[in-house]
Amino acid sequence: MSQATPVQVGTTASVEAIRAQFPALERRHNGFPVAYFDGPGGTQVPRSVVEAVSDYLLHHNANTHWDYPTSHETDAMLQSAREALGDYLNAPAGEIAFGANMTTLTFHLGRALGRGFAAGDEVVITELDHHANQDTWRALASERGLTVRAVRLAPETGTLDPEDLDRAITSRTRLVAIGAASNALGTINDVPAVAARARKVGALVFVDAVHYAAHHLPDVQALGCDFLACSAYKFYGPHVGVLWGRRSLIESLDAPKLRPADDAPPEKLETGTLSHEGIVGAGAAVDFLASLATGRESRRDRLIQTADELHGRGASLLRRLWQGLAAIPAVTLFGLPPDGRRTATLSFVVAGKRSQEVAAALAERGVFVSHGDFYATTVAERLGHAKDGLVRAGCAAYTTDEEVDRLVEGVRRLAV
Repeated sequence: MSQATPVQVGTTASVEAIRAQFPALERRHNGFPVAYFDGPGGTQVPRSVVEAVSDYLLHHNANTHWDYPTSHETDAMLQSAREALGDYLNAPAGEIAFGANMTTLTFHLGRALGRGFAAGDEVVITELDHHANQDTWRALASERGLTVRAVRLAPETGTLDPEDLDRAITSRTRLVAIGAASNALGTINDVPAVAARARKVGALVFVDAVHYAAHHLPDVQALGCDFLACSAYKFYGPHVGVLWGRRSLIESLDAPKLRPADDAPPEKLETGTLSHEGIVGAGAAVDFLASLATGRESRRDRLIQTADELHGRGASLLRRLWQGLAAIPAVTLFGLPPDGRRTATLSFVVAGKRSQEVAAALAERGVFVSHGDFYATTVAERLGHAKDGLVRAGCAAYTTDEEVDRLVEGVRRLAV
């Protein structure tokens, strides 16, 4: 299996060295080099990840747990991917489960947890969250007679109302489901504080880290949660969902499963035959990120170094983008300013323009952004843009200052 070429992060050439590993960045549209600001919906994929997927399919493809070489190789490669994702989340490999995507895994976990809940029990969600972390629990409430309490979003700041959060968690709370970061606004929530509050009433904590994991290295031990879900395609991997859960909790869950399927963690939370190639690719994405750091430390140490470097660069890019857009009178920005607790993702609107219209016009000049509500429908509603939608731009490891300037100039042209 090919390995990602080590790249020195933090040097003048670091961005170009990283960009050289992404064939997608060679694309041109209408004569313009494409600038991908759609990372919050899915990043581009480096060559090493694609080669890992291809290598598995071409040379090792088999089903698991059978007594012949390619099956043994598949077992070993899946275990290697669990170890890589374990390092990514700071968790044991035996607590890492894979699935089609975060949404599917969350619905499955919800059904398992729901079998232990009773009518009258309460689940706390937030208005800031992606609907995968809202509607899963609303569906469970409908099936089990639970009460769902939604913590209010303060539209003027793009943050949760802390007093409403404190009121929502009561002695009847069985689960608090919260996003580590908003995929629409970039707001980072204080998950450790929320987890500590939930602990006081004996509630479990589920964290949607899909957006967070693309910008900050998760640490499930420091977050203090019980379950955490993310998606590899948000951090340079293929379309695979990842679910971490404390082993003791997974063992105690009455998870829906086929009778002959494995009843031990983590396979207990996995249904059917998974995308082996996707799982291998997810592990390769972690290795790609680790390869961006130098030194002989552990993979987790290299991931921490990479995350720190990329976070600093992302913050600089966000500041440049925010200030450029803020200087355009027709633009309204949402969420915390660049110095707030947030990721390098922002949403905005242009007066008199639908979000799709803005995105289409930018695409004509090779700047690709997302538009709509990004399944954070409640956020768009609370901001007053449920109908026309938001324009979202996110900075990734391969984003440059020049691309940021092109985005700002494209919006300025539209706003005339």
